[in-house]
Amino acid sequence: MPQVTVEGRRPKPARRTARGEPARPATTVAAPAPGAPAPTASPPFAPLSAIASDQVQARSSSGGFGSLFTNMPGATSAGLATESSRPVLRGLTDAKVRIQENGVGAVDVSDIAQDHAVPIDPLAIEKVDVVRGPGALRFGSQAVGGVVDVSNNRIPTSAPPGGLAAELRSGVTSVNRGWESGLLLDAGTRNAAVHADVYGRSSSDYGIPNYPYLVPPVPAPAFNGRQPNSASRSAGAAVGGSYLFDGGYAGIAVSRFTSDYYVPGIATADARQHNDLEQTRITSKGEYRPDAGVLAAVRYWTGFSEYRHDETVLAATGFQEIAATFKNRQSEGKAELELAPFATPIGALTSILGVQGAYQKLDTAGQAILLPAQTRTAAAYFLNEVRHTDTLRTQLAGRIEAVDVAGTAFTFPPTFLPPPDEPGRAAAKLDYVPKSISFGVIKDLPSALVGTLTLQRIERAPRPLELFAQGPDGSEKTFKIGNAGLGIETAHTAEIGLKRTDGDFRFAANAYYTSYDEFIFSRATGIVCQETFASCGTGTDYIQVSYDQRDATFRGGELAWQWDATQLANGTLGFDGQFDVVRATFSDGSNVPRMPPMRLGSGVYWRNDNWFARVGLLHAFAQNDIPQFDTPTAGYNLLKMQVEHRSFWKDSPWGAVEVATGLVGDNLLNADIRSSVQFHKDEILQPGRGFKAFLNVKYGVDRPSGPPGNWIGAGRPPAPGGYFKGPALEVAASNWAGPYIGGVVGLLRGEGVTDAAFNEVATGASLAGDHLSPARGTASFGAHAGHNWTSGPMLAGIEGDFEYRNQHGSGSAVCPGDVCNAALAPLDATVRASLDYRLGWVASVRGRVGRLVTPDLLAYVTAGVPFGKLTTSTSVAGFDNAGAAATSTLDRHLYRFGWAVGAGVEARLTADWTARLEYLHMDLGSIRSTPPMAANTAVAFDANTRVTSDAIRLGVSYRLGSSAVTAN
Repeated sequence: MPQVTVEGRRPKPARRTARGEPARPATTVAAPAPGAPAPTASPPFAPLSAIASDQVQARSSSGGFGSLFTNMPGATSAGLATESSRPVLRGLTDAKVRIQENGVGAVDVSDIAQDHAVPIDPLAIEKVDVVRGPGALRFGSQAVGGVVDVSNNRIPTSAPPGGLAAELRSGVTSVNRGWESGLLLDAGTRNAAVHADVYGRSSSDYGIPNYPYLVPPVPAPAFNGRQPNSASRSAGAAVGGSYLFDGGYAGIAVSRFTSDYYVPGIATADARQHNDLEQTRITSKGEYRPDAGVLAAVRYWTGFSEYRHDETVLAATGFQEIAATFKNRQSEGKAELELAPFATPIGALTSILGVQGAYQKLDTAGQAILLPAQTRTAAAYFLNEVRHTDTLRTQLAGRIEAVDVAGTAFTFPPTFLPPPDEPGRAAAKLDYVPKSISFGVIKDLPSALVGTLTLQRIERAPRPLELFAQGPDGSEKTFKIGNAGLGIETAHTAEIGLKRTDGDFRFAANAYYTSYDEFIFSRATGIVCQETFASCGTGTDYIQVSYDQRDATFRGGELAWQWDATQLANGTLGFDGQFDVVRATFSDGSNVPRMPPMRLGSGVYWRNDNWFARVGLLHAFAQNDIPQFDTPTAGYNLLKMQVEHRSFWKDSPWGAVEVATGLVGDNLLNADIRSSVQFHKDEILQPGRGFKAFLNVKYGVDRPSGPPGNWIGAGRPPAPGGYFKGPALEVAASNWAGPYIGGVVGLLRGEGVTDAAFNEVATGASLAGDHLSPARGTASFGAHAGHNWTSGPMLAGIEGDFEYRNQHGSGSAVCPGDVCNAALAPLDATVRASLDYRLGWVASVRGRVGRLVTPDLLAYVTAGVPFGKLTTSTSVAGFDNAGAAATSTLDRHLYRFGWAVGAGVEARLTADWTARLEYLHMDLGSIRSTPPMAANTAVAFDANTRVTSDAIRLGVSYRLGSSAVTAN
């Protein structure tokens, strides 16, 4: 049961306005701008929702992003797979909760179905905040549920002290025989900073206490002590850089995320279904703070993301085929002005004014629950804070949006049963203008207490899925029916809070009441379908779910507390606890679906400057407040332990190093745990008893992170020196620092692994397939350029290269005539498909981090993001229904991002020349090829090709500039 961190008010770090000039404070209000220093005003009114980087390892003991929230007071997570879990805040999720990374939306389809993952890996996270109240209106109209704001250093706002910092995060887990590892690198000088990170994780099916299926099929599947079909693996990388100047910064980052995770459940396990996900993001942000005038700051955020995942099943032919594909392409931009504080009759006023715009294109293929849909959003907002006295502040925020949603609307019978077998359809373009306002009061009270009050009215426009859904989701096993008649959803909320962050007894508590007009929700209709609407009422696999609107009321609260009871030995013995509850009903008294249970927990801990140990028990009460067609969820007791040790060496042989090691035990009672917020909860048990051992190593830290563990208290103040342009760093004349250029030649083994499938056009049934792995060796040559920074024996750098490689491969698949065209017998109507791919060139931007084994020999690892042009050619030769020969072809030319990781050694030949030998693995993801079939043919062909390479490369580099380098 991880605890929460509540940060009190703290001064904003200074920034250098000019070389040698004293720093001056700057101001902002409400939620801090992602990546910006902390504001002078209070944090948002959600102190029960901060997750720092040193808490991530203990929280994510067996899952992906959503697992960080599972036991947080006022929050939990929902997802069919541990890798696909998504935050649930106060009973709200999906479209009512915005997830963003560095101020830009996460861009996925996790709000469409519970088997869809959030493409953010905990290993790359620096901090997570849940923003509510006035501050949330800066980001979107999901202020009732909250904005989950993920921060990392992919766009640096400063250079690390000493010019170089690196962090290794790693762990192993017993419950799923898993491992995880991530490497984060930051380097820079006075005017520039760069970042690179790479991470990966893998796990097998996780262990569970008992048989997972409450109502098993006949015959019941065998049980081996593990949740069937729950394995996963993921990997990713990112590179970024910023230009730092007096008063600000501007930067850009490119990231790549991939994941392949299996989906538990009776039907999905039988089909061995897994989701193959990939996302590419390009983001930019910046800030400028003038020295004087009416402007305190100018900020911007922009981003472009391309997301896709394929839902792959094991067909009856024994080969894998793609049952459905989901795509999401989105662009987003935001700019805001912060005005300098000025006096008013009621107090000092600070204002933020901003505009935001976004364009989203959603698309699905195969078992499509949604035809292509586009959403355009334009918004304007303001956020004011008035400091009436030293102990009283008020905040007022407003937001207006213009939302345009275009897609295909479907008309279903009122009974949701056929006839007709096919629902009517028509193009639809719907416009909404939601308007929101939020008011907050922050009052400092005696005894280090802070009280808050929030009153708000939030409007939200429907999303494309809620409007236009019209079919089966093969992973979630639901048949979704949208409602194009949905209107704007309105929430009226009153919330009070009280917290104390100083002293031996610390706590944070919130209570809230929200009344919804036209609450949008999905409900089970009690009808079961197969893949088509015509089967509804006679099906057995797909739960029919429809979207509707009704007035509803949510009320609840959350509490977290800690008490440092006494000194014991050389540390502190204390006790903690938590409580949360949410009750949600419609106006007629019936229950809102899928609500989390009431939970109550307590624990005992001991800590000092180096050690933290804790044992805690969390009891979840049974959830019996359920709607029609749902089933109750039993309560459970979750026993958890944590032991962590942290040490800091300022003058180690490696320089300043901090090492944290820990052991986390989860579900030590091996209890049966089911999630009441989850579809198919009666088929999926949460992980049983398990342990996680982790190791985190930070190099180049300016000072210790603080004692291990986490507790309610004031946050650690930022390091002195501020943000943006850093101090000048003198670099020794004999080191490896500075810019360089060079060339490289190599030998590589390229592979294009392809899953090919022949399907019947009329029914989509699988007829035949093949798994192809064409691999071929080739030579490559290219050029590179980069920059190194050094700190003692450690080196970090950023490098870009361009390489010509002519990587290519080919394969073929055959479907015999008696299988694919049996109706044409005795004609031998065999269908043949040929596939070719080619990667002519590739460029990459990678980070490097290494250690000088000797003054003239460097050992290093490297990771980053490659970019190349992939070409695929697919040709299918078959026959039409009359027996005439028919041929179809498809050529695709795509520019693709990927991820790369490698290692090498580099030796100094002369003062300015070096030679290197390195290994580099690249993964450029998958390309799907589905040629349009000729008219009157009975067979369709589909192929999915994943392009990877492994290379051994030899390079030489020449260091530019003089032998004495000054980072200036």
